[in-house]
Amino acid sequence: MDYKRLSIGLGVFSIALGAAELLAPRRIAKALSAPDHPGLVRAFGAREVAAGAAIFQASGHSTTIWNRVLGDVMDLTALGAAARRAPGNRAVQAALAFVAAVTALDVVTALGLDRQTGRALPLREPATT
Repeated sequence: MDYKRLSIGLGVFSIALGAAELLAPRRIAKALSAPDHPGLVRAFGAREVAAGAAIFQASGHSTTIWNRVLGDVMDLTALGAAARRAPGNRAVQAALAFVAAVTALDVVTALGLDRQTGRALPLREPATT
């Protein structure tokens, strides 16, 4: 599998998602039962755009994808809070499922890049014999 190419696709996805969050934060916040938090949606959008730009700047480096994984954890945490506030909201449930799937893809890509281009994690050097 070409993990570098996959990482570039994730970069495009990050920029597109971030742009949507930057351009329609009120609409997204309302759909996710958080109408009082468009600023949070906007901040998440800025983070996504920055993640996409970092991927393009250093495509093929797993650290940029591990950074996406950290962002995914933030997204899952925020969506979990939204799900507790509005347990019947199908948009929140769908977003949780989608972000979980993207998180799995991010982890697979980061691990693949670690194998292909050198380990970013763990940070310590392997012992030489």
